[in-house]
Amino acid sequence: MPLVRHLSHKTWVLALVAALFAATVAEGLYRSGVAMRVENLYTDIWHRIAGQRYQPQHTALVMIDDPTLNQRPDEPLAFWTPHFAQAVSVLRAVGVKLVTIDFIFSGSPERWIDKLGLMNRDASRNYDQRFREEINLGSVLLAGFKVESGDTVDDFALPSPDYLLALPDLDLVRSIGLANLNSDTDGAVRHFHLQEVDNDFVRQEGLPILTLGGLAAVTATGQDIKAGRWSFGGRQLNGSQMMSIAFPGPPGTFKALSFGKLLQPNAESNPEVKALAGKVVLIGAGYAGMNDVHPTPYSTSLAGANQLMSGPEIQAGIIETLLAGRFLDELPAVARLLGFCSLLAVVAMLGMRFSAWRAVAFVVLATQLAAWAAYLLFKQGILFPLAHLQLGMVLVLISQSLLRLTHEEKERERIGQMFGRYVSPHVMSAILASPTLPELGGQARNVTVLFSDIRNFTTLSEMLSAREVVELLNTYFERACAVLLAQGATIDKFIGDAIMAEFGAPLEQPDHALRAVRAAIALRAVAIDFRHWMEQRFAGRDLPEFDIGVGLHSGEAIMGNIGSSTRMEYTAIGDTVNVASRLEGLTKTVHCAILASLETVRQAGPGVQVGTRYSLAVKGRHQEVEATDILGLADS
Repeated sequence: MPLVRHLSHKTWVLALVAALFAATVAEGLYRSGVAMRVENLYTDIWHRIAGQRYQPQHTALVMIDDPTLNQRPDEPLAFWTPHFAQAVSVLRAVGVKLVTIDFIFSGSPERWIDKLGLMNRDASRNYDQRFREEINLGSVLLAGFKVESGDTVDDFALPSPDYLLALPDLDLVRSIGLANLNSDTDGAVRHFHLQEVDNDFVRQEGLPILTLGGLAAVTATGQDIKAGRWSFGGRQLNGSQMMSIAFPGPPGTFKALSFGKLLQPNAESNPEVKALAGKVVLIGAGYAGMNDVHPTPYSTSLAGANQLMSGPEIQAGIIETLLAGRFLDELPAVARLLGFCSLLAVVAMLGMRFSAWRAVAFVVLATQLAAWAAYLLFKQGILFPLAHLQLGMVLVLISQSLLRLTHEEKERERIGQMFGRYVSPHVMSAILASPTLPELGGQARNVTVLFSDIRNFTTLSEMLSAREVVELLNTYFERACAVLLAQGATIDKFIGDAIMAEFGAPLEQPDHALRAVRAAIALRAVAIDFRHWMEQRFAGRDLPEFDIGVGLHSGEAIMGNIGSSTRMEYTAIGDTVNVASRLEGLTKTVHCAILASLETVRQAGPGVQVGTRYSLAVKGRHQEVEATDILGLADS
């Protein structure tokens, strides 16, 4: 059988029709976004191969790191506003263009000082004075966060009113950027836009509109914040336009300056600090245990590249993208269609000219050459849809096999055998199938929600150092989680010293209420046993006796991936969650360790030993909740 065959005019026409069909399908899938996960994988590979693409020139990063925290181990971050004021003053003195603080000052130390009576009244009023003065001088941007749709004031997490009142002209739009980060369906942050929210409500109320990175770039270039369109890198960008972050490189590319160096005597003379002159400086948190880290193109597990990037460094990458005018652009539609059609036409015609196994080998080589070309285009700031082109090549191969089966009976069996050797039906189906996207909403499920909280934790925290508090929590949570997991719980989250868990989701558990009761009793036993550890570890410290409160409620809750645009997690929401949380809080009022609603007791079935029955007023509910304390379980 010859390796290269002579084709009739009709076969050439059919090959071109196959190429046009494959190009149409590839373009349609590209526009629908169905195969973007595969496309993102290629883009991630290009980022990792390229490494550091350029050195940031316009943006610098200052991080509150572990050495900075270790210098002040007894000062909670919430009381660091004088240090922020000093840092901003130093940066202003060396001539930075703009200071952007990626830190939400949701609480005011002065209010805490006044509330707790820690200092005299004048001191409680002046603790934040320097910080407010620095804010009022301008050239300082603060961070906020949009937690919901943005239709009400409660949808925004903003700095304390004490700081809002210090803003120049009380203008939130010009001084506060929303620090939300946009993640793709796989959770990685690759894109950004300038405007986080824009509706009549936020404009009427004067609430923040721009993203933190967008506001910093617009402010640094002296453009009108409220223009709606801004110029960067010689192009006009509108607020809602989604763009790729042109990351300068992997995590660590921005050589972060330690925040502590800004607090040293004569910091203005430090060459590292002086080097920040003329730049946009972003101050963020980068200490161990920080939750503000995200997957990026450098974070997938392929080839072991699994580094997460801190939120401040991503924000700095966004600012640098805009100020440097470096963009990652998708091919225009016309260029993309021409590329699809021409390349697939070449593959179709040469593939039909070759024998079957040679055609497959040729397509494999063509996919490799296309990948090399796509990487070179990436280096030039152009994203070529390689996965969709390769899908088109596969479709061309499929079309060629159908042509051979239809018009070349003598080669039908040979083509089938050769094609089957190289591409299995299972692999082909997997390539062509639509990827499964995470569900943004959730499902209503009948579950039991458990909340557990450590008693007297505030007192314990005051009597122990920060490191000892962390040690206490880690040791206790390790034991508590073990008994929860043993009963099939889904540990939703840790809220300070509290644990939230669900039974009955994501896997259905018909006995979820009984499991929850068992878990609560086991938690209580863990807490009692944990007292021995406390007595040994903190002997002679006269600490309050370790104990917990547990609240249980059963009912319908919405379970699913729920959250903001920068962070989603599997969790539960609804009245059932609220009631369980309130019952846990009421354990202190009724002086019991485990307080469960009667609905939980009913669903748990016989054998639950209960004590006093209560009708409790629950905050946020008009109707009282019938509840009882749990004493134990009868022997089966």
